Amino acid sequence: MTGRAIGKRLRTRQTEFRGISLRMVMITWTLVGLQTTVTNAQEPLILGSGIVSQSPVEVPLGQTVSEESIAGNADKRSDDVSQELARLQAQIDELKQASKISQEPVFVFAEESPATSCTPPASSKYPTARLTGFFQADTAWFHQSERNIAAVGDAEDGSDFRRARLAAVGNVWDNVAYSLEMDFGFPGRPSFMDVWVDLEDVVGDGNLRVGQFRQPIGMEGLTSVKELTFMERSLPFALIPFRQVGAVLYGTSSDELMTWAVSGFRFPTDVYGGSVGENGGYGTAARLTGLLVDREPGNVRFHVGGAYSFIDPSNDLFQYRSQPEVFVSETGGGVPAAVAVNTPFFVDTGIIDAEHTHLFGAELAASAGSFYAQSEYLVSVVDQIGEPTVALPGAYAYAGYFLTGEQRSYDKKNGVFGDVIPNGSVGKDGGIGAWELAVRYSYLDFNDANVQGGRLSDITAGVNWHWNPHTKFQLNYIHAMLDSPVNGDSDASIFAMRAHLDF
Repeated sequence: MTGRAIGKRLRTRQTEFRGISLRMVMITWTLVGLQTTVTNAQEPLILGSGIVSQSPVEVPLGQTVSEESIAGNADKRSDDVSQELARLQAQIDELKQASKISQEPVFVFAEESPATSCTPPASSKYPTARLTGFFQADTAWFHQSERNIAAVGDAEDGSDFRRARLAAVGNVWDNVAYSLEMDFGFPGRPSFMDVWVDLEDVVGDGNLRVGQFRQPIGMEGLTSVKELTFMERSLPFALIPFRQVGAVLYGTSSDELMTWAVSGFRFPTDVYGGSVGENGGYGTAARLTGLLVDREPGNVRFHVGGAYSFIDPSNDLFQYRSQPEVFVSETGGGVPAAVAVNTPFFVDTGIIDAEHTHLFGAELAASAGSFYAQSEYLVSVVDQIGEPTVALPGAYAYAGYFLTGEQRSYDKKNGVFGDVIPNGSVGKDGGIGAWELAVRYSYLDFNDANVQGGRLSDITAGVNWHWNPHTKFQLNYIHAMLDSPVNGDSDASIFAMRAHLDF
């Protein structure tokens, strides 16, 4: 039965019920009058003075009526009332039975009322939102040789919030995720970081991400800065087209032993996610990794990976440059004009007129218990306009060990090393946290043919104290060795410290 028909029937039954109730009230008053008449039958009574609903009877004025006559008349009326009450009771029972229909589900069909529903819609748990963020407060001291100062300039000691980020992440539906992350320590203040929408299972088990994100090239580049072994990524990171605006299709094998990703993007992208330009401005990247050994217990793993990126730079202009694995700056205007406000670049190709570039990368990583190691080799092959093709290589290798027995986790969905969970966090439980030692060697060579940007090699030693899964302190010593085509060999020693907190 439709909702409209049910409503009409209910209104009819309500009208009938009100009519029956009114008649029952009137009959009740009649019974009260009859009772009063029988009780007072010994006294003279003028007929018609007691029962308002009774029709007058023609009796001579002043004539009295006998008790037997009144009683007989009352008995007759009582029988009539009893019969009426029984009939009304039967109708009430029928109405009660019919009223049960109001307890049944009511359905309204679209053709009857397209804009009305009798049942409220179930509340959705989407969209969801979770606030996350972190900050990294750094301080650094530089000691440069005179030749190094002549080659790159005077690097000022300083302190800085290297990163200070807030992000909202969540889902707007069961298969649509998002990230909206801003950094208040980068030059944009805020600068766009990971700002994307993720569509799950678009092609098989593959996900599609659209927006600004880290491009799929480089194991270290895809490792979160919250989980880096050292304060900064190694020197070859300068070759990677890091965060760009575009789209990427990515996924893992069913056993999560292999990852793959293919992307297309605009290049280059500024701190606000914008990219404009002619004569190019596009790039692609792809990465494939495999976990050849994955054995627990023991944290025994062996990782291999490869990556490739093709870039046709906007306006046919390209540039590579890098600092010595540390960075502090002051952009608030409190520094005198003659003083450098940023850590200087130690190697720099300058502007290169280039048709396009090919970037190749290879990865090796392994872990066993509390020990782990990671390495990469990258080379950018730049096709210059009017000049020969040049190859600009870089590589790094590092190893880490936990003195307190922890293990570096492995993120199978991204094919990178992950976070550290101390066996005993510093706090009321009396733990000492996780203590980690690490050492790294890296180099970057920007000297080839007409490109003479210098060669830089770094040796870095680090100590990390993980208080808990969300708080750590880092100490790095960096010895930078520069080979400058103009100023020759020089070096610099750098001490740097960081306080990190994430939530």
